Amino acid sequence: MAEPLCNAAVKKCKETMPQTPIFSSMLGSSCSGQVQPDMGERCVDPVYQDGNLVSGSLEALIEHLVPTMDYYPDRTYIFTFLLSSRVFIHPHELLAKVGQICIKQKQQLETGTEAEKAKLKSFAAKIIQLLKEWTETFPYDFQDEKSMKELKEIAHRITQCDEENGTMKKIISQMTQTLLMALSARSQYQEIREKFRQPVTDKGTILKTKPQSTQKDILSVCCDPLILAQQLTYIELERVSNIYPEDLMQIVSHMDSLDNHKCRGDVTKTYNLEAYDNWFNCLSMLVATEICRVVKKKQRTRMVEFFIDVARECFNIGNFNSMMAIISGMNLSPVARLKKTWSKVKTAKFDVLEHHMDPSSNFCNYRTALQGAAQRSQTANSNREKIVIPVFNLFIKDIYFLHKIHTNRLPNGQINFKKFWEISRQIHDFLTWKQVECPFEKDKKIQSYLLTAPIYSEEALFIASFESEGPENHMEKDSWKTLRTTLLNRA
Repeated sequence: MAEPLCNAAVKKCKETMPQTPIFSSMLGSSCSGQVQPDMGERCVDPVYQDGNLVSGSLEALIEHLVPTMDYYPDRTYIFTFLLSSRVFIHPHELLAKVGQICIKQKQQLETGTEAEKAKLKSFAAKIIQLLKEWTETFPYDFQDEKSMKELKEIAHRITQCDEENGTMKKIISQMTQTLLMALSARSQYQEIREKFRQPVTDKGTILKTKPQSTQKDILSVCCDPLILAQQLTYIELERVSNIYPEDLMQIVSHMDSLDNHKCRGDVTKTYNLEAYDNWFNCLSMLVATEICRVVKKKQRTRMVEFFIDVARECFNIGNFNSMMAIISGMNLSPVARLKKTWSKVKTAKFDVLEHHMDPSSNFCNYRTALQGAAQRSQTANSNREKIVIPVFNLFIKDIYFLHKIHTNRLPNGQINFKKFWEISRQIHDFLTWKQVECPFEKDKKIQSYLLTAPIYSEEALFIASFESEGPENHMEKDSWKTLRTTLLNRA
């Protein structure tokens, strides 16, 4: 089965780098409206390019986050900064700095006049709005006592601005309650997170000593490719819903030392990412298992064609992750070597699917299809047309490479915020897709089979494959003898 995702990402660094033309001149571009600094000279802090903030010191970026009487940060900036800030500073430390800025601004407005009191209330309302967006979007930033303490201290100071009617106190109380509920729900999910399904190694099952009529297969549970594709999509959306933006940011922060800080990965683990990655591998192995364990060639051919149709329906729905998992399962060596079976399969549809998932040119064909699905989703009126489920491993790889090929800081010491704009954009797209409500009704029987049916190990798949179609050359014969002897001698 798959190794943890963040560890696997390191191995993927030797693969083709994702195409990111937006960054082609990022590090060498001049600051719009500014003079490009010489080495050792600090550029104007922060720096804007075409109206967008592209770099700045951590202090300047924090200042840009905190509202004033006449200013409230753009929501896109709030999301991007709060998402990327964990690479440079822990949430509780960021909250403390935000609190300090709030105190200074509050003191400037405390002159006692009625006009200033009104301004103070307006400022306080903006701070509450910022905290509300923060707690709703990144609730896990408040899981430790230090963060909750800083939040309560800021809230206490803000409520003093409205002691007469207590409206702000009520809003903060409701915000805190919502936050605690979100933290509780997330904690429960981690406690009951998916247990990795163990591959079958029982020699009796693998070597087909049991009559085939007693063995249940996917076709006996669901013989309609569209329905199975819909149930796979249901499972995908259910799992995607438990992946959060800070989980995805682990791909960045898990690799770094956080500028002399301990990695954020020691607080938020990658359980959700690993569970979703594990689902992909289980589905691939299930497809291979279902094909290899069928004895009769005619039935095996039907099974292969069935999964081709399921993959095609997944593509039509916009479920690229399940589609890729199915194709990966059919391309595993134990399945691919079944030449007699494949000679009977009508492969035209499979060739089209493989074309969409062709890895050449950095999966150019897939990315074109994904872009088309994303555009359809933006203008769709129904949840059915809004579904976009990207190939998760490729999505992870793209974020990882955006991180690895562009530095966190520029030569002048400023944070390379342009890099984090792009990472944030990709993560925001993913979050938009994951919020789609599944339009398909859950079929417990089908899902139970998909999630619990026995799957073979790679070793067991080869044995079942050789049982179905014997070895064709000396190398396969030697492998077959070794595998069979090892399994039969196993206690």
